[in-house]
Amino acid sequence: MTTDVVRPAGGSRRRGTPATWVRRGGLSALVFALPLLLVFGVFSWWPIVSAVVMSMQKTNLTDAATWVGLDNFRAVFADPLLPTVVRNTAWFALLALVFGYPVPLVAAVLMSELRRRKGLYSVLAYLPVVVPPVVAVLLWKFFYDPRPEGVFNTVLGWVGLGPFPWLSSATWAMPSLVLEATWAAAGGTVIIYLAALVGVPAELYDAAEVDGASVWRKVWHVTMPHLRGVLLITLILQVIGTAQVFLEPFLFTNGGPNHATETIMLRVYNLAFASLGNNFGQATALSLLLAAFLALMSLVYFRLTRSWSQS
Repeated sequence: MTTDVVRPAGGSRRRGTPATWVRRGGLSALVFALPLLLVFGVFSWWPIVSAVVMSMQKTNLTDAATWVGLDNFRAVFADPLLPTVVRNTAWFALLALVFGYPVPLVAAVLMSELRRRKGLYSVLAYLPVVVPPVVAVLLWKFFYDPRPEGVFNTVLGWVGLGPFPWLSSATWAMPSLVLEATWAAAGGTVIIYLAALVGVPAELYDAAEVDGASVWRKVWHVTMPHLRGVLLITLILQVIGTAQVFLEPFLFTNGGPNHATETIMLRVYNLAFASLGNNFGQATALSLLLAAFLALMSLVYFRLTRSWSQS
């Protein structure tokens, strides 16, 4: 025998009151979260607000700031080097995507197939990440010695290639930077892929092997679908990271030769610290334009790949 419960019209939920919210622990949760919110606001949101204000000022951080409105943004768009630095940044990102993006994936898949010493190879793959970036750049700068007796030129000379002018040539400078950046950052992505590969059910590989699938077919039909979400995340993270590249152009070539490796972030640095008068307003305006572009690109990217990543 069942009894129907008649609910009053308008629903049975009672509208919450501040006193009810306090009794349910809302005030305690707010007290515990307040230090975190305060730290996040001071170190994250306050610099963003300050950057927006500074982008509309003419200031060198020593003299009194002068309000100039959108003049800094107009000056950025009128900068004759803007097309060059945008093109250099896009070229770096494209090279890193074409040559650097597949390397961690291939390395992770190969290492996941190993039966022995997988941990050793994981450590070796991650080792470049723990090398201080400045030390890594100085080490590779030694390798890129353009003389015939340079490390890379000597090795290539054994097979009849070179010598190459690596960092002193507008043609070779950017690929040289991409090569070092890929070596330095690939290890972290390899570890991410290896962690994702652990979640692939082993019975799927067994079933594919019973069906006579080759290694390539197992990777394409079993491994790749399970890595789809991770691949999409690492792709957008790599694009965002390469669009903000600064260390390699700054330490390797300082934007040379003849601005061939000057990127957007290096231009921001030059406007703020290397130009006459230290124009922090224009530098901040350029950095905000880059941030707005990356935010918009990320939004469009996630909208376009939402269904594919969840399928």
